[in-house]
Amino acid sequence: MSDRLTLADLNARDAAGFVDALSGLFEHSPWIPERVAGQRPFDSLTALHAAMTAAVEAAGEEGQLALLRNHPDLAGRAAVAGELTEASSGEQASAGLDSLSEDEMARFQELNGRYRERFGFPFIKAVRGADKARILAAFEGRVDTPWHRELATALHEVGKIAWLRLLSTVEPAPTGKLTTHVLDTAGGCPAARLPLALWYLDADDGATRVGDFVTNDDGRLAGPALQGADVRPGLYQWVFEAGVYFARAGHTTTATPFLDRIPLSFGISNPEAHYHVPLLLSPWSISIYRGS
Repeated sequence: MSDRLTLADLNARDAAGFVDALSGLFEHSPWIPERVAGQRPFDSLTALHAAMTAAVEAAGEEGQLALLRNHPDLAGRAAVAGELTEASSGEQASAGLDSLSEDEMARFQELNGRYRERFGFPFIKAVRGADKARILAAFEGRVDTPWHRELATALHEVGKIAWLRLLSTVEPAPTGKLTTHVLDTAGGCPAARLPLALWYLDADDGATRVGDFVTNDDGRLAGPALQGADVRPGLYQWVFEAGVYFARAGHTTTATPFLDRIPLSFGISNPEAHYHVPLLLSPWSISIYRGS
């Protein structure tokens, strides 16, 4: 059983209880949930998060800078001294920032110093699910950007951190779904009767096969592959059996097909949203995007 609050429970709390439940979403900044408490009831976490990010935007540059300066450096002094909030500590540990080598720690300290000197606030990135290489690449790419552009980027990252923390605090509304549509660009038609499988890729438990499907005459599934409470945030993979489809459709291919089994890894960050993943394919090319 989940230990998260339901949205109904959160909406039913008095203002103090509402703020208390959400006080850790934005680092040391309970004023943000305070400013949206009067807008209840919220019908989704998406709406609640949008209201809180709007409150941050309305706070002006002075309030935004105060919010950013409440965040700790990544792998900084507070982390070394064990002074991070529980949420920040868990997030940094999930990215391996609690087990840096001596050279990696020196690199982070150098970048932290350069960044703070240039911008006047710490480098902020939503690191849960990332790794050291991605974090350092982002750090190196952002340390020399224009000031106001970096302010906007840092605030966007704060919003992402708050969203991930919100998902771990309150159960999302059961409104999400995952669909796909496969089109044969060589034949100029839907890719009918194409087999495909869906996997959930968990960092701890490995890959779990969610289900097996076959496209209909319109190149779609009979219904959503995932819907409602079955939509979990995380990394997924479609595996499209294009070789089976090409053989059935009579497409000419090479002896060893250039495209056969096509894996597509993609992430779901908002379990309340509709994720539509179309595939355009021929024996020689594919195109994939997030549709609507």
